[in-house]
Amino acid sequence: MHQRSMVRVGASILVASLALSACGSRSTPSTSASGNKVAIIGVMAPLSGDLSALGLGIQHSVELAVKQANASKAIPGWTLKVEAKDDEAKPDVGKNAATAFSSEASVAGVVGNLNSSVAQSTQPVLATAKIVQVSPANTNPTLTQGADFKTAPKRTYDTYFRTCTTDAVQGPFAARYLFQKAGIKQVATIHDKKAYGQGLVEAFTGEFTKLGGTVVDAETINPDDSNFSAVISKMKPKAPQAVYYGGEYPQAGPLSQQMKAAGLNVPLMGGDGIFDPKFIVLGGATSAGDLATSVGAPTDQLAAGKTFLADYAAAGYKEPAAAYGAYSFDAANAIINALKVSLKGATDVTSTRQATIDALGKVSCEGVTGHDALDQYGDSNSRGLTVYKVGGTAWEPVNTEADK
Repeated sequence: MHQRSMVRVGASILVASLALSACGSRSTPSTSASGNKVAIIGVMAPLSGDLSALGLGIQHSVELAVKQANASKAIPGWTLKVEAKDDEAKPDVGKNAATAFSSEASVAGVVGNLNSSVAQSTQPVLATAKIVQVSPANTNPTLTQGADFKTAPKRTYDTYFRTCTTDAVQGPFAARYLFQKAGIKQVATIHDKKAYGQGLVEAFTGEFTKLGGTVVDAETINPDDSNFSAVISKMKPKAPQAVYYGGEYPQAGPLSQQMKAAGLNVPLMGGDGIFDPKFIVLGGATSAGDLATSVGAPTDQLAAGKTFLADYAAAGYKEPAAAYGAYSFDAANAIINALKVSLKGATDVTSTRQATIDALGKVSCEGVTGHDALDQYGDSNSRGLTVYKVGGTAWEPVNTEADK
């Protein structure tokens, strides 16, 4: 998403050039019952609140990766453990979570965050402690390539990586779909003023207008708004053929419903932030025909994805893997593969953190969604995306493309 808006490693993965390892924490004994040293892989995600369905899917997917690694004794002499912290999708809470992780000697790496705006506050904290961070969902380009990513990309934090693609790819992908395949030439845009939503709309707008489309109205809302009558009344007279929304499903669902109720009967399209079953619940029956893009190909249509989902179901987690399960599984495995190198022969975690950073940058492997590797900025080289449409009561894939 997200804010999201990325490295893929499956249950039966081929590791091209790395091997795995692990560590321990202040809140966890330095050795396990087996006598192994303990390493922590942290999780920062919204585990409560409106986005908890996505956050819990992230947590459980990391737990599955760690469970499989321990079962296969992937890192001799080490046992991996998961420690999850609720960032509540709030930058200040996320910063506190990152600060707590940075004080734990046995934290070897962290998977998260979901939201790009939260990651902006956690990146510098974890970087100071030299703890690697791999997001399965952050899609704002500035997180890896800096504020001038369009003209002068520059790596911001060498500890930060992601397994999903960015809005610099996702926004234009959506624009091309609407203009070239759906035949829509006029749109209105709305974003929620957060890093994810604003960046997504900017990327979409640039490509849509470049193709010859027209943005007839550009609006913003506040992150806590629930009544959208004012922006709808501004958009409706300008007759957009679709509305492109930068933000997440808790607001997108009601926005879609209120648009249709006000007579603005056009599709609402958003990024991976709205790609969740709850969008359809919140949007109601009139959300049929709404669109979303999300990272990668549909997990259940890939051989490794089917294996991942079967293993996830067999593990008995109460909540589904959701939109970022596969990317979280791969993010955890990317860290594990780096640890296999950095922790080999090590007696503690903290002294190996620079080695973990170096090893993670060289990860190249076959994962849930195919082969992936990280580039010089920490971004995934895999840039596939899918357009989904609400058909009845579920999201249905309508167009998948690999954008290299």
